[in-house]
Amino acid sequence: MQYTILPRPNIVYIHSHDTGRYISPYGHAIPTPNLQRLAEQGALFRRAYCAAPTCSPSRAALLTGQSPHSAGMLGLANRGFRPRDFRQHIIHTLQASGYTAALAGIQHLNPAWRANAASEVGYDRVLSDQYSQAHTAAVDFLNSQPAEPFWLTVGFFETHREFPLENDIDPAYVLPPTPLPDRPAVRQDMANFIAMAQTLDEKIGQVLGALDESGLRENTLVIYTTDHGLAFPGMKCNLTDHGIGVALIIQGAGLFAGGRVVDAMVSHIDIFPTICDLLDIEAPGWLQGASMLPLLRGEVDSIRDEIFAEVSYHAAYEPKRAVRSARYKYIRRYDKRQTPVLSNIDDGFTKSELLAAGFNERPPAPEQLYDTWLDPVERDNLIDNAAYASALADMRARLDRWMRETDDPLLQGDVPAPPDSFVNSPEAASPNESTQPTQTGNTS
Repeated sequence: MQYTILPRPNIVYIHSHDTGRYISPYGHAIPTPNLQRLAEQGALFRRAYCAAPTCSPSRAALLTGQSPHSAGMLGLANRGFRPRDFRQHIIHTLQASGYTAALAGIQHLNPAWRANAASEVGYDRVLSDQYSQAHTAAVDFLNSQPAEPFWLTVGFFETHREFPLENDIDPAYVLPPTPLPDRPAVRQDMANFIAMAQTLDEKIGQVLGALDESGLRENTLVIYTTDHGLAFPGMKCNLTDHGIGVALIIQGAGLFAGGRVVDAMVSHIDIFPTICDLLDIEAPGWLQGASMLPLLRGEVDSIRDEIFAEVSYHAAYEPKRAVRSARYKYIRRYDKRQTPVLSNIDDGFTKSELLAAGFNERPPAPEQLYDTWLDPVERDNLIDNAAYASALADMRARLDRWMRETDDPLLQGDVPAPPDSFVNSPEAASPNESTQPTQTGNTS
């Protein structure tokens, strides 16, 4: 269905936790019919990437249009981290153009325990800051015939762990995520993920249905994405495509309609400048992304030669940076650890299975180079392969340049956590273990 969007469309930004690209529009046998229908009506971005495979830094990058370290968001809001300046959040730019900003569910940029956390971010209306009420609060808002134009954030907890253990998914017929072994425990873990993905899709369907029933759909841009990859080992909190590859579906405008499929690389940080371009408003000077509209108009084949991603803190300190070109991926660690940071891996059946097989005895590589055309699973580290020396030098130089241009604090050494935050020890076996007083994680 083709919609004609007025000069100031409403914008509904729907985000989920830890979903990666594991929904049916990306070819997975995971029943998500509402997201499938949204993709068939809109534009599906096959090669979209987050700027950080960890929850709050990823959202901060999308919503401020810059790298997490540029936004000052180096760790998780639920552990006391906050962006440097909430005025860089996209809602403030939209409010200056007459928009009202409303929140239903998770915002995940400001610690929830702070008084008026969502209002402090800048939302005009907090419909509900409880994740379990996100869809019902959004539906009620849309059915109330709100004044237009508006920005509505709908933040879902799904598909974050813990997964439901009681469901109707038969693990015998489930395919585990790409980087993981086909073992009974992993299949059961994935079956439980699928059950939660179905719940997510049902709730999103209610929000989209309210847009239709209220008559708002024709003048609304719907953006669906997630923060990063699945909460499985080797995915979330990792800089391979298993961690930074994300679903991105945008539906509503003429350029974002008709079941379009976009194969060019895009980053979450490109969404903010795209909205500015679409609305014909001045883009703030801090934006580091590029508008996707020339790509959608067919004026260019790509809008970027590379994307960048980073981790500083998740549950624990694990500093690393990455650059991805159309073909190559380069990852650099900034610690000297000889074992994985297990507290940055969510507990579950799969983690237990891998630990029993000796996962904790495999030292992380200080540097990694992958040829993603010949090795899309990113298993064959080419860092010492002389045939790739030129590609390695190029990718190292790209990462170094970006870190300098964005004034990455990691260039000055270990990055301290803010004084009111709390983190796990990198030696901890689980993110659920007791946290330690704020300090930079042990990098020895």
